[in-house]
Amino acid sequence: MYRIEIEHLTKYYGKKLVLQDVNLRVADHEVVCLIGASGSGKSTLLRCVNNLVDFDQGDVKLDGLSIFDDGLSSGELYKRIGMVFQSYNLFPHMTVLDNITLAPRRVHRISRAESEACAHELLKLFDLDGFAGSYPEQLSGGQQQRVAIVRALATRPEVLMLDEVTAALDPELIGGVLQVIRDLRKQGMTMIIVTHEMSFARDVADLVCFLDGGRILEEGPPQRLFSNPENPRTRQFLQRIIEAGRL
Repeated sequence: MYRIEIEHLTKYYGKKLVLQDVNLRVADHEVVCLIGASGSGKSTLLRCVNNLVDFDQGDVKLDGLSIFDDGLSSGELYKRIGMVFQSYNLFPHMTVLDNITLAPRRVHRISRAESEACAHELLKLFDLDGFAGSYPEQLSGGQQQRVAIVRALATRPEVLMLDEVTAALDPELIGGVLQVIRDLRKQGMTMIIVTHEMSFARDVADLVCFLDGGRILEEGPPQRLFSNPENPRTRQFLQRIIEAGRL
């Protein structure tokens, strides 16, 4: 059984078609990277998987169960599928510790003591334990992004989705965040990652999907897709990436 199954997913914004008959399967412990130009539908696809936006046709399944099934509440879904955004989305008036423990305490009814113990454990794992009492504005961009990842992990999700988490970072901060994701991969975390970091996708992914015009035009292991793409549009996209020195 696959952990995530996306079946014939179609999404419109008004009259604009942004996802067209998308099909994708993600196995347990697998890392899938979504690549493609801006506006190709990558981020919208993540939001559909986590039911953050409605879609018009198709279905998304978690462990064989539709995300719309009566047996899978929205709270349970958000606990089992964690989401990390490129803009951090940390509450500025809350400390790092409060940002991390908010959902476990308020949504999942985990005690303060247990949620704070888990938060400190995760912060220590990512070299952030000294910042538990700090506010987001007191942290660097890289530190804020790592806190956002810790917050997503605090509910102990089965799947982690990351949406261009390095896009807003200075180049010198990107490496640290990518290393965190590499460490999660080693620990067996199932992940769907939207990224413009092609070298990272090549190194970390089990499967790479190239999206264009709301469709998955090509997918395959990174070694094959990056070295010998079959679709002309994939070849064109990667050639431009190579010419820009990003692969």
